[in-house]
Amino acid sequence: MGQSFGLKSNLLYDGVGPNLGVEVVLSQRLTLDLNANYNPFSVSETKKWKHLLIQPELRYWLCQPFSGHFIGVHLIEGEYNIGGINVADLKTRRIQGNVWGGGVSYGHHWILSPRWGVEASVGLGVARFHYDKYICAHCGYKTGTYNKTYLGPTKVSVSLVYLLK
Repeated sequence: MGQSFGLKSNLLYDGVGPNLGVEVVLSQRLTLDLNANYNPFSVSETKKWKHLLIQPELRYWLCQPFSGHFIGVHLIEGEYNIGGINVADLKTRRIQGNVWGGGVSYGHHWILSPRWGVEASVGLGVARFHYDKYICAHCGYKTGTYNKTYLGPTKVSVSLVYLLK
């Protein structure tokens, strides 16, 4: 069956914070992929984009694991604290909360060598955000609690993969 375990890093995410992925072969066509993204750092005293995101995915490979095309079903779970950035109304406000959801994905793995590969994946799905909104990017005055449902891209990755037996 070839490789049975892979370690990966999403190159698109590396500029935002540390991330690590692990993928394990379950059968001749199925793998379980688990990615974790974490950013515990504030950008500055008034800007923050802190979060923890975990995204497990069950993948069905059209040929064999770590080679060619795959389709997947993924879940999303995370927590965030974002404020003082130039997105929506967050330039002067802060939101803090959690997200959960799921979706379907499609991807492809290119073999570079017996141990190295590159993988690209995109997913669509739904996510439910529950958050508290604060009046400024760094203060503690809460203006309300909100819920929002999002429908659209839930996964985008270009990952460098190291394969183990």
